[in-house]
Amino acid sequence: MKKLFFQVILIFNICFITAQENGNFYGGLESNMQRLITDDGINFLAPEDQFRANSYILLNYNLGKFTAGLQYESYLPSAMLGYSPIYDGQNDIATYYLNYKDKTLDVTGGFFYEQFGSGLILRSWEDRQLGINNAMKGVNIKFNATDDLTLKGVFGRQRNAFEESVGTIQAFDADLSLSNALNIDAVDIQVGASYVARYQDTNGNEALPSTVGAYGGRMDFIYKNFYGGVEAITKDPDVIVNEGQLSSNKLYDGTALQVNAGFAKKGLGINATFRRLENFSFFSDRLAEGNVFNQQLINYVPGLTKQQDYLLTNIYVYNPQPRLIIESFDQRAGEVGAQVDLYYSFKKGSNLGGKYGTKLAANFSYWGGLDAEYNIENKWYKAKFIGSGKQLYRDVSLEVKKRLSKDWSTVFTYQNVLIDKGVFEGGPLGNSTVISNIGVLEATRKFENGKALRIVGQHLWTNKDRKNWAAAVVEYNFSTRLALYVADSWNYGGLNEIHYYSLGGSYSKGNTRLGLNYGRQRGGLICVGGVCRFVPENTGVSANLTIAF
Repeated sequence: MKKLFFQVILIFNICFITAQENGNFYGGLESNMQRLITDDGINFLAPEDQFRANSYILLNYNLGKFTAGLQYESYLPSAMLGYSPIYDGQNDIATYYLNYKDKTLDVTGGFFYEQFGSGLILRSWEDRQLGINNAMKGVNIKFNATDDLTLKGVFGRQRNAFEESVGTIQAFDADLSLSNALNIDAVDIQVGASYVARYQDTNGNEALPSTVGAYGGRMDFIYKNFYGGVEAITKDPDVIVNEGQLSSNKLYDGTALQVNAGFAKKGLGINATFRRLENFSFFSDRLAEGNVFNQQLINYVPGLTKQQDYLLTNIYVYNPQPRLIIESFDQRAGEVGAQVDLYYSFKKGSNLGGKYGTKLAANFSYWGGLDAEYNIENKWYKAKFIGSGKQLYRDVSLEVKKRLSKDWSTVFTYQNVLIDKGVFEGGPLGNSTVISNIGVLEATRKFENGKALRIVGQHLWTNKDRKNWAAAVVEYNFSTRLALYVADSWNYGGLNEIHYYSLGGSYSKGNTRLGLNYGRQRGGLICVGGVCRFVPENTGVSANLTIAF
């Protein structure tokens, strides 16, 4: 480890010295640390490796049309709680690349991130909070054939911690500005087509396909204040996997359809999205399907619901259900549903707008399992396009932002949620549902010289699961650099009354930020951008250090 550390420091110094004379050197350091503490109050027993840390050093160097970089990662002595155990005790240079880019050609060798369309067919990305880094190692070529046509070609293997996936990915994408190509001024039309394939050795099993491809097309348009789009994908037949084991040698194809439309003008916005997924899990290793850590994902399937920011509105969150499972204990074929967003601003001086105006945001989302027939013995199923499958999630929410004076502003949020317990706990679907009502009131008082006080009161009502919750947050900014907070989520009305308390703060100066906190972590799903990971309950001290340069 010491040898590798000094290698990274040496590279850092060489790049820095060179950058002073010729090019541009930039990057960053991030370290997330925790020390776990045994807590009888939540029945948490700290593991032997109580101290854990996820650390990253990113170095980039640009000279003219060339850019090179690497990322060193350390998970010592173990990765933080809730991350995949394949990272435990690991440290090494995780990714590296060399890129050439001019007006028509963009070529990357080494590790790279890429996305086709919305990402529904292909997306490689990094999210450290979720523990996802499915960068591809190989070659990525982008070619601007004309001002209207962009072509992409990808070949390589996905990263799997510090190893590579056993499957090889080859992918192609074309994106065309149809309006520019045909000189259409009235409407802006973009069309695209994608092909993504995974090749994987069958190890002598002739029933398995060595190559599984996905084929997609998409179209987006903007006409005056209206916009919309459609994306359709079909996936070649493949086996289904449950908990790392082949469910059978039978092959099943998959499909995805996503349609969105909206209207936007000053003070008003409406957006609606419909999506149907049938057997649409896609991994670079066929046996990785369904892993809870989202490792080796080829495509991006986020939960299309309103992303909430508060302690209690993030208890019952929706985790997408694209998988096909035909087992005696669980049957599912995918999901279908929609969400609608409405944004409206009441004008200043109006009855509802008042002196400073009022902003309203409403959301409705509904997701259900596909209505399907199953023959468990023969591993057969047939799904309807929509039908009346199991209700998995329904969310109705309203948010009102109101500024009372130049110093005071408020936010009121109401949310009504219905969710299947199998969605947020894992396991079979359709056994039990939870209905909850959540109210949140937030007030912020601004003072001079960057000082501010933020107070949040929250309550969740339900007669199911763990019953009721009450929560409060008080945060004070002493300046734009220093902030402290104290928070508590109180679970009551059930078998036990538990306080999930926490306190901490952050200090920032220039490109450096340090955050510290102590308290209890409520177990459950943590979601970022609609993608979730499970975090077990724990107590401890955590710290976060980020430096950008």
